[in-house]
Amino acid sequence: MAAGISRAWGWFRANRWVKTALSPPGYLSLAFLTLGGFVAGVIFWGAFNTALEATNTEQFCTSCHEMEANVFEELKGTIHFTNRSGVRATCPDCHVPHEWTNKIARKMQASKEVWGHIFGSIDTREKFLALRKHLAEREWARMKANDSLECRNCHSDESMDLTKQNPRAASAHERFLFTGQRTCIDCHKGIAHRLPDMSGVPGWE
Repeated sequence: MAAGISRAWGWFRANRWVKTALSPPGYLSLAFLTLGGFVAGVIFWGAFNTALEATNTEQFCTSCHEMEANVFEELKGTIHFTNRSGVRATCPDCHVPHEWTNKIARKMQASKEVWGHIFGSIDTREKFLALRKHLAEREWARMKANDSLECRNCHSDESMDLTKQNPRAASAHERFLFTGQRTCIDCHKGIAHRLPDMSGVPGWE
């Protein structure tokens, strides 16, 4: 094993490209390289954040047929889309955390969704309906795991006025939400999209 490591190290040190990459610059000053690295970093960071925000819009989310024809159409008929206050929740408001670190983690998870789009996992209504419960359960589990973080970006239990809620909602919030026994998604699964077959879903029997 030691001989193998020695041979690999020898090849690494003798490789022309490795030597070039590790050699000090012959013509460029350290100040120039430092400044160039800084400028390149700023450009990269700006491009990265621009791309991140461009993919975090309702227009981007609904640019594929699967989303526009299915879940977005359903959203249009809910209070999150049209209401008396005129405040509308968009796709990323409910499905992408606002904090940068959590947002990046969510975007990494979304790469699987891009893969599904490329290979047509739900490119027809029939395919979407067949997978609807699986997709919904996966999203419910994600939101339960983060304590309904996206819901709480707009709905704060600290600012809830129970006197303005109907008695049933006020009682449920006081008993379950304020005590931490349940989180938003436990009770509000059908708030923005139609529910799938709920048989076997805890609390919905």
